[in-house]
Parts: sequence; C-alpha cells; structure tokens
Amino acid sequence: MRLAVSTLGMPGDGLDRAIEIASGHGCQGLELRLHPDTGVHAGLGPEERRSVRERVERAGLEISTLAGYVGICQPGADEEVVAALLADLRLAADLGAPGVRVFPRGGDPAVGARRLKAVSGPAADRGVRVLVETHDQMATGAAVAALLAEAGSPETTGVIWDLLHPWRHGESPAATLAALRPWLSYVQVKDAVSAHDTTPVPMGEGSVPLEEAGELLRGAGFGGWVSLEWERTWYPQVAPVEEILPGAVAWVRRFAA
Repeated sequence: MRLAVSTLGMPGDGLDRAIEIASGHGCQGLELRLHPDTGVHAGLGPEERRSVRERVERAGLEISTLAGYVGICQPGADEEVVAALLADLRLAADLGAPGVRVFPRGGDPAVGARRLKAVSGPAADRGVRVLVETHDQMATGAAVAALLAEAGSPETTGVIWDLLHPWRHGESPAATLAALRPWLSYVQVKDAVSAHDTTPVPMGEGSVPLEEAGELLRGAGFGGWVSLEWERTWYPQVAPVEEILPGAVAWVRRFAA
C-alpha cells in the first residue's frame, strides 16, 4: 500500500501548501479534489496544467487520483455527462494522474454502464481509468460491482472503496471486498463517530471497522493507493489534517501487504 492524502481535508489551502503537508507527513501521493476552490479543475490551460504537474513531481510526490464530481448514473442526457468526464480524463492525462473518481449519483446501472463504455476508448488512449466510488445510491460493493460488470470495461474502469459508506449501509467489509475484488483499484480510509453520525474523528477513535478492513486488504495482497479522506471541507470544526495523518501512516504500515 502507498499512502496519499486528499485535498478535501485542506479547505482554503492552495496546492503548494497541500504538497507541503503531504510530503512532510509520510505520504507518497496527493489526491487532488477537482474544484475551483482548490485551483485544480478541467478549466486549467496548458501552462497551468504543466505547473501543477511539475510542482507535485518536484516534491517527489505522485498524483494518486483526481477526485472528480461527475455522476456516472445521474439523470439527464448522456452527452453532458460524457463530455464532463472526458474533460476530467484529459486533465488526468496532462497531470500524470492514473485515474479520475466519479460518483454514481443515480441507481440505474444500465445508465452508468452505457456512459462508461462511451469513454472507454478515449480513456484507454490516454492511459487513464474511471474509478467509481462506493457512494450515494450505490454505496455498497454489491451495487458498484453490478455497475462495472454491466459496463464490461475492466481495462479502463475500477473502484474506489470508501471504507465508511458500504459499512454504514449494512455491508460488512468482507462482503464489500468480495464484491469489489476484481475491480478494486483504490481505498479511501477514514473514521467517523458512527454509522448514523459521520462526523470525522481520528483514526481508531470512531466506529468504522478499520482493523477488520486492514486485515482483509493485507490478506488480499492489496498494494494500491490508500488515501486519507479527511472531510474537513464539509466539517470545518474538526482538527487540521496534519493532526490526523500520523494515524493514517500507522494504519498503512500495519497492514501493508
């Protein structure tokens, strides 16, 4: 496993500060949230893209993924969703990122599968992948696995297992891993008060079954990215991400395959 940290946990900080935090706290990667507030988004021009990539690489870091917000199953015209995702995929290729996170934002796997197929060619051409997060209407591993099985594009699609969401929807870590294993590309780690109160807390102080998930990942030989997704953007009252990273470093070291 290799540790990254998401810029979701650094509201108000620019890219240079995010790089400083990641490189100074034992991370090998930086997960970049795509949003105007972060300075990284599909609207960047060529020079700005080169600058982002060079600054990250100069610090000895890799971009673990781009955390996009396209809803692959959301209602509406396919063309709009596909165009937005293609723009994010082009950005990923320019920045040297291996993939782009998408959300389901809908419950119809046929809709999402159709759109994933539509971008599979361009994604393959650029050497990047679409990573569907276990989230919202498809929070469980079983739901996302059904979507990706229907899409049938294993070379260009994968899964981000957010350890919180399947568990809080009643799916055990073992069941989630069993469902997602053929596509598992990335893990987002976090802890929270409970399944009903998702306020972030330091690793090991909440109710998310982090030890069980870690043992399962080690047993499966998972060697991909693990990203600390400290949701300070949504919960501004919680501690700075710098105070939480040591716990994430310790978790990765304990369960590294």
